[in-house]
Amino acid sequence: MRSDIVIISHGVHLSAWHYEAETDDLTTARGRPCVVMAHGLGGTKDSGLEPYAERFAAAGADVVLFDYRGFGLSEGHPRQVVDHRRHREDYHAAVAHARALPDVDPDRIVLWGTSNSGGHVIAVAAEDPLIAGVMSQGAAMDGAAAVLNVWSYAGPRQLLRLTAHAAIDIVWSVLNRRPHHVQLAGEPESLAAMSADDSLPGYSAIWGPSFVNQMAARGLLLYLLNRPVTRAKRLRMPVHLVIANYDSIAPTSGMAKVAKRVRGPVRVERLDVGHFDIYVGDPFEQTVKAQTEFLRSL
Repeated sequence: MRSDIVIISHGVHLSAWHYEAETDDLTTARGRPCVVMAHGLGGTKDSGLEPYAERFAAAGADVVLFDYRGFGLSEGHPRQVVDHRRHREDYHAAVAHARALPDVDPDRIVLWGTSNSGGHVIAVAAEDPLIAGVMSQGAAMDGAAAVLNVWSYAGPRQLLRLTAHAAIDIVWSVLNRRPHHVQLAGEPESLAAMSADDSLPGYSAIWGPSFVNQMAARGLLLYLLNRPVTRAKRLRMPVHLVIANYDSIAPTSGMAKVAKRVRGPVRVERLDVGHFDIYVGDPFEQTVKAQTEFLRSL
């Protein structure tokens, strides 16, 4: 039931999959709901997200799962630039595409995000009050806190190294040179955006064939400006949050603040797992079951 589609975002072709609902359980006279999904920090649609999309489709929702500009199979240059502003623009483009799909109810668009995109969906929903619901898991809600978190598990030297490489990449971008890359996930003490003990084994367990384990270093400084927690008060639609209590990457305090600030109904599920555990095994089953129940309630 999955087909390849193309979404246009700011003149660039985004690679996406459209899953059609497998049942009519959620269909009304106006059509079916549609879940719009994308991955986190540098992730691609083939990196552990298919099982979620398949479950939502089995429950009776359409799903649009896409890659950001410059990532995976999407077009766009320069490649591997993590920029929350562009990513959110791509989410908005995917939402517009979803609303125009045959048999989809344009008033029942649901945003789903994980890790970095778990924050994006809060910001995107804040800009689009017609979003019917939001699902966010293991989310980075405060970029400044996430960057400072590197200090807590890797020390000040690592943070200084990453900052220096980010500065080099910014200079290169001004000179129109190719991006200067660092690893997305690496071993402890390696030059990587994520180098906690579980980063490399956790990410490598889910990354797919189109995933590239690198990002333009400038994204580390851009990340300081990514603070979706400040937008949470604008949300009045239902929100479902999944917090990984032992998250080494995204500080859980940000999600707790979002839960308090959202003005619509909020469901919070806490799991005693790490950042990457949520994609596999029992944590995945528990999470996707709760998310599917949330979807049915909208």
